[in-house]
Amino acid sequence: MLSARQCLLRIALVAVPLFGGIALAEAAPQPNILVIFGDDIGVSNISAYNQGLMGYETPSIDRIAREGTLFTHAYGEQTCTAGRAAFVLGEHPFRTGLLTVGMPGSPHGIPDWAPTLGDAMKQQGYATAQFGKNHLGDRDEHLPTKHGFDEFFGNLYHMNAEEEPETYYYPKDPEFRKKYGPRGVIHSYADGKIEDTGPLTRKRMETIDDEFVQSAENFMDKSHAAKKPFFVWFNSTRMHVWTHLKEGSDGRTGIGLYPDGMVEHDEQVGQLLKKLDDLGIADNTIVIYTTDNGSQKATWPESGSSPFHGEKGSSFEGGHRVPLLVKWPGVLKPGSHSNTLIAHNDWMPTLATAAGLPNLPENLAKGMTLNGKQFRVHLDGYDFLPFFKGDAKESPREEYFYFGMGGELNALRWRDWKVSFANVEGGVASGSRKVSNMPIITNLKADPYETAPYESRMYARWMGDQAWLFVPVQDKVQKFLATLSQYPFQEGVNLNPANINYQTLKAAKVMQQVQQLKPAQ
Repeated sequence: MLSARQCLLRIALVAVPLFGGIALAEAAPQPNILVIFGDDIGVSNISAYNQGLMGYETPSIDRIAREGTLFTHAYGEQTCTAGRAAFVLGEHPFRTGLLTVGMPGSPHGIPDWAPTLGDAMKQQGYATAQFGKNHLGDRDEHLPTKHGFDEFFGNLYHMNAEEEPETYYYPKDPEFRKKYGPRGVIHSYADGKIEDTGPLTRKRMETIDDEFVQSAENFMDKSHAAKKPFFVWFNSTRMHVWTHLKEGSDGRTGIGLYPDGMVEHDEQVGQLLKKLDDLGIADNTIVIYTTDNGSQKATWPESGSSPFHGEKGSSFEGGHRVPLLVKWPGVLKPGSHSNTLIAHNDWMPTLATAAGLPNLPENLAKGMTLNGKQFRVHLDGYDFLPFFKGDAKESPREEYFYFGMGGELNALRWRDWKVSFANVEGGVASGSRKVSNMPIITNLKADPYETAPYESRMYARWMGDQAWLFVPVQDKVQKFLATLSQYPFQEGVNLNPANINYQTLKAAKVMQQVQQLKPAQ
């Protein structure tokens, strides 16, 4: 005869929602969170997506898909900085000004008024750490340990910038290097301790990810021993150019340098997953694998692969679409896939809810305290947990904004439709922006690779029938712009001085007025 408690538990276990979540009779402990970012890795570089097409396997990354959900409509941003900023801040990078890479010594970085996912996790009692490539400002005030993280060990720039001091024409004057050169690999702590562990040289690049993996494992060990839930954000340097493989990796696939690097990267992901297994906490750990932006195709054969048109830095899908694999025990059904539109800035409110801090966008809009600091900001991310659990029938996200590195709004996706006001063709270094007389319309389900506007002779007729789209799209843009005058805002930096003109000076006056907006105290 079953007891009343056993009967209730059996009833709970058959309540399996749409996404495969399981409604438990008792509240589960706070989940650990491990987020792994690759760098410039394309959708097709992961065998769970390419099904063997590329000739090599990524079994460790594939394991996350096998034990969780593979997403087909996931968006990062168009560059390294923007993708990371969207994830850790929950705001669109246009709002925080973090649309493209900053230069060494630049005052540009994470603004003090912006809360991070680390702040939210600290509020809930988590141990927080970030390891690997950071890209969100290189001054001490920008370091993760000033923004909600207990520990940080990583580099602060894109990889080709790190090796500039070793290039042929780089000035040999030590004073030049001191004033304009990159900082070394930084190890810092929330108590204010900052250690420069030395430059990230080409030789050190061969094994730097091994250093980061070891530090991440040590942090998980310490957190588990202290019986504290952890949030670890691991940012691999693979596969950003230029790639310097460690001994034993070069030539492993027989296909090329990039596949060899992907196999090396996959093994490091496997080490992190094995640590969860060894600690016996895999069943209570959310694991997310994704990348910062679309693949960089301009550097082929040392480049990522993607079936989508365009690449990193462009306004096309190839610049913004990213792989996304999520293992969430008890919430996401193992071996499933999702065609849901989801973006990096959705993870801040979603993971905050998982940690016991619901309604983060609504509360931050009114003003709230996180990690001992007062914030009032507009989050652009949506809480996906109710949808994942099956409590909500519809996905909370309908739109995605495609901003360029200089802050130009190039396109907007609304549901399955993409309206491109301008197109940036080419990559980060050589891309150029073209504004057409009429916006270009694409249905991303009917034409996912954006070929119809350029190959179909019937496209103009088809597009004319879709002019009704301009009304809801205009509404979405106006609502986004309206929030900019109500909440803190930081303008971005543009690396191309060709944009400097008299209009720049007029815009600067407007930005001064916007900057006077201060978060509520």
